[in-house]
Amino acid sequence: MGEYSKFIAPERRSVATPKNMVENGKCVFGTFDKEFENIDLLGIKNPTEAPDFLKRLKLTLWEATEVHLDEGVLLAVCCDMGIFGQILNVFYDKRKRKVFTWADKVPSKDAIIASSLINGSVTASKADKLEINYINNFQDGKCHLDGQHDGDAGHIEYSFDLTRLSKPSVVSIPFADTEKRHRPLYSQKDFFKCDGYLTINGETFHATEYSTAIVDDHKGYYPRHAHYDWVTTMGVNETDGEKKWFAFNLTRNQSVDQNKYNENLIWFENETSLLPPVKFERSVPTIDFKDGALWTIRDEHDMVNIEFDVYDIFRMIVHAKPFVNIEYFVSFGELRGYVRDEDGKKYILDGMLGMGEDKDLIL
Repeated sequence: MGEYSKFIAPERRSVATPKNMVENGKCVFGTFDKEFENIDLLGIKNPTEAPDFLKRLKLTLWEATEVHLDEGVLLAVCCDMGIFGQILNVFYDKRKRKVFTWADKVPSKDAIIASSLINGSVTASKADKLEINYINNFQDGKCHLDGQHDGDAGHIEYSFDLTRLSKPSVVSIPFADTEKRHRPLYSQKDFFKCDGYLTINGETFHATEYSTAIVDDHKGYYPRHAHYDWVTTMGVNETDGEKKWFAFNLTRNQSVDQNKYNENLIWFENETSLLPPVKFERSVPTIDFKDGALWTIRDEHDMVNIEFDVYDIFRMIVHAKPFVNIEYFVSFGELRGYVRDEDGKKYILDGMLGMGEDKDLIL
C-alpha cells in the first residue's frame, strides 16, 4: 500500500463478484473484481417509494462508449429510461472545438439493454434512421460496437472492436439507507484499446496506435430528484519520458456514503489505482454556457487537482414540470492539473482530452 492508500476506504477494495447481484429481493453493495453473471435489478423488492408494479418505469438502463480518436471523441449511447428510450451519438471535433449531435427518442421497448456484459449479450436499437449494436464478451475482455445515424448533422457511421487494457471498475452503490430500502446504482466501466473507423459525411477517421475507449454499463434506480457530475480522460500519459496507457474516472452522485461507495480511479495497463471522493465547481452554470467555462475537480487529500477548460457542450433539456425535468449536458475540452496514484506519484494532465457530464433529473 502506498502513502496515499490511507485515504481509500476498505470498502473501495474489490472483492470477489457473486454470481447474482440480487438475492431474495435484496442487492449486494460494494466494489467487485469482475462482471456480474446475473444483475436483474427488477428482482429487488420495493426499490423506490413507488408501488412495485411501477418499478420498471423507475429503472434507468444504458450502455455507452466514449471512443477517443486523433481527430476527436465519439459518445455512442443506447439508453432506456423506462418511460422512453434514447439513442445518442455525439462527436466532438478537436480540430474545430465543436460538437456535432445525432439524437432520437425511441419507444422503451426498442432500446434493448443487455442484461449482463458476458457471453455475447447484445445492446441494440434500430429505427428508420438509426441503428446501434453492442456485442459484449467482457469475460474475454472484448466488446464490439457499430452504428449509424442520420440527422441534422448529416450521416454518421462507425464500427469498432475493443480490447480491454486494464482491470474493470465494477460498483454497486446504495442510493438509500440500506436498512430501509435497497436502491442501487450499478456501474461497470472498462478501459479499452480501440480498432476500427468512424465516418461523418464522407470523412473517415481511423483508429491509430493510441486510440482508446471507455465502455460504461449502467443500471439504477435514481431518486426522483437526482444529480450527478462526471469527468474522464483516456489515452496515453507521458510520465518520466515514457508514454503509458492512462485513463481516469471521477464521479459524484447520490451515494449515501461517498467514501465507501464511489467509482473514482485511475486506469493503467493491467492495473488500477483508487481515488477518493471529489467535488465539482463551475465558473458558470452549465445551462448558461456560451463560449467557455472552467470546471475544477478536487478532493480533500491533494490526490485530484484538475481544471477542465470547456470548449463546447451537448445539451438535452426537457422541461415538463412537475412530472419530468431533464437538464443533461456533455462537455468537451482540455484538462490541466494532476492526479496522484496511491504511491503519491503525480500524473500531469495538461493538454489531455477532457469530457464530462452535468446532469439534473426530476423523473
